[in-house]
Amino acid sequence: MSYKRIPKHIAIIMDGNGRWAAQRHLPRYQGHLKGVKRVEEIIRKAVELGIGVLTFYAFSTENWQRPAREVSSLMNLLCTVLDQKTRLMSKQNIRLRFIGLRAGIPPKVLKQIDESVEKTRNNTGMVLNIAFNYGARDEIVQAARTLAQKVHRGQLNPEDIDEDLFGRMLYTNGLPDPDLLIRTSGEKRISNFLLWQISYSEFYFTETHWPDFGADKFLEAIEFYRRRERRYGRIAVQHR
Repeated sequence: MSYKRIPKHIAIIMDGNGRWAAQRHLPRYQGHLKGVKRVEEIIRKAVELGIGVLTFYAFSTENWQRPAREVSSLMNLLCTVLDQKTRLMSKQNIRLRFIGLRAGIPPKVLKQIDESVEKTRNNTGMVLNIAFNYGARDEIVQAARTLAQKVHRGQLNPEDIDEDLFGRMLYTNGLPDPDLLIRTSGEKRISNFLLWQISYSEFYFTETHWPDFGADKFLEAIEFYRRRERRYGRIAVQHR
């Protein structure tokens, strides 16, 4: 594949870990472990392709409703992965970011997140953006509240609020909007993910469960994107 006309920012809803495990009569945790391996594989391929930003939907604000044992295992898995892989991310010049609410995340998990983010802060390569304890509606409400407070304090005129300013209030401030959104495991919905940012994203849905979504499937999704005409409400234009 030519490295031209590839997405600058790819966002991924990783779905199907539990179903993958159930089909094999394995505990759900085994599906999450296999899913982590796929994350590592996709990161390597994204770095190779020169993709600027890769965003994974890792844990939503709704995921707290899952069984406590599963939530606890996911928190421990995140800590383990960050502890083991942060040094490798630095070697790959990857800058790690997390977006989402901090409230409610266990202190030991927050500590590991903050340490890993700090260790990669000065890296200049691909941005690995992890949506964790994230919900898009909440993100939009938080942005509106921040702007309302500025108006109330006299720091901002309502007439000055536009799309650009609103976008700077979001967790993704400083990052380009996703060009391509991938969702695995056959579901065709957005699930409260980056609702503002994906206004003009191309959507790629696949029946493949996330633990089976390897580099070959990732390239298929990118090839789908390369064939699209991105018009942004205008007549056909070249890929950005």
